[in-house]
Amino acid sequence: MYWYRLNYVATQYSIAGTTAKGIAASVERAVADGGLGPGDALPPVRRLADELAVSPGTVATAYKELRQRGVVVTRGRGGTVVAAAPAVASRRPPKVPAGLRDLAGGHPDAAFLPDLPALVAPSTGPRSHRSTPRLPLLEERVHAWFDRDGVPSGHVTFAHGALDCVARLLATELRPGDAVAMEDPGYHHLLDLLQAMGLRTVAVAVDDEGMRPSELKEALRSGARAVVCSPRAQNPYGGCFSAGRRDALAEVLRQFPEVLVIENDHAAEIAGAELNSLTGGGLARWAQVRTVTKYLGTDLRWAAAACDPVTLARHDGRLLLTSGWVSHLLQAAVLTLMNDPSAQLLVARAEETYGERRAAFVKELARHGISAHGASGMNVWVPVRDESAVVNGLRTRGWWVAAGARFRLAADPGVRITVAGVDPSEAARLASDFAGVLGESEATYGG
Repeated sequence: MYWYRLNYVATQYSIAGTTAKGIAASVERAVADGGLGPGDALPPVRRLADELAVSPGTVATAYKELRQRGVVVTRGRGGTVVAAAPAVASRRPPKVPAGLRDLAGGHPDAAFLPDLPALVAPSTGPRSHRSTPRLPLLEERVHAWFDRDGVPSGHVTFAHGALDCVARLLATELRPGDAVAMEDPGYHHLLDLLQAMGLRTVAVAVDDEGMRPSELKEALRSGARAVVCSPRAQNPYGGCFSAGRRDALAEVLRQFPEVLVIENDHAAEIAGAELNSLTGGGLARWAQVRTVTKYLGTDLRWAAAACDPVTLARHDGRLLLTSGWVSHLLQAAVLTLMNDPSAQLLVARAEETYGERRAAFVKELARHGISAHGASGMNVWVPVRDESAVVNGLRTRGWWVAAGARFRLAADPGVRITVAGVDPSEAARLASDFAGVLGESEATYGG
């Protein structure tokens, strides 16, 4: 038995095994069963080797295998600890406590989601979905969708949502241990995904115009083999590429033609900002991924990607060997909503309303002397000095917001507030509560 203390919480667990695979399996079982939780420390290599009567090399190999599969991370002198989102655990977001207003989930306002169409019966007779994986009418519609915003649409494909697409693109391009330049703060599910894939993240700071060119250049110089970024509605910061920032980033990227650039335009129709895409900047390897879950329906797990021909071939080759195709029933539902005038009118209203709500909240915070970031999208990022104090303080006042820790690599602390459902009439109260909590935090914790 081992007792370790982390964040003032005692954790008890046992590790067994006489081979690297056995030791790794023992740790993995403990994580899956809940005996080891995120952040819990594993014994130092030499200590565990002595206890199990194996060589330090055997334990080191076990820890390396666990790192490559996203179960643990190494923090230098901080030792080896269970990952924040270990790939073997069925970890789900915590349930919102009863009576609290959920501003943490990143969800759209359900009032602006169109009704889903009735399922279309599949056509009768034998057919090969693998040979025709995309409905021709939807593929035609997707070409027009990308063309409208100046994204080269010569090669398009479909996937089961944005994360599914990004994961497949990276899996066909990179190997465990390779580095990916990521936004900081960035989308926590993407950060967790890279960790689970055994990829290293290289932080690139963002501001209201997206990734900073100088930091991106440093990340690429350090060996990053791929870049994942958001051209607008950046989650959680809300930044969006200006034309000037787009050009500056493209200039940097053209110096590294072998690097795969993935744009995640996840909120294309409701971002509240025009698209200034890197994809038309003369890049050799690129993909832009779009999905519809934020404005057509959260259960529509479908995404489209426009990309260069090499990237397309690698993505579709892997898709063919796994799920084969995206459900034609799902594709038919997406096509119906894309062509439904009433649904598209609702989407346009959503984009306008989210912009008003975002601006109203940022304005109300400013009245209290609080700076915030939310140039586009559904979220507002508010820098704070003590995330826990702010999250817990707002909880006592009826608001449930997201601590910034899960979004950050090296960025300063902050909280993410999803304002999609916060009416301008409520913005003043939320901002006032936020200011009150900040005051209490400064008095209690010194800021």
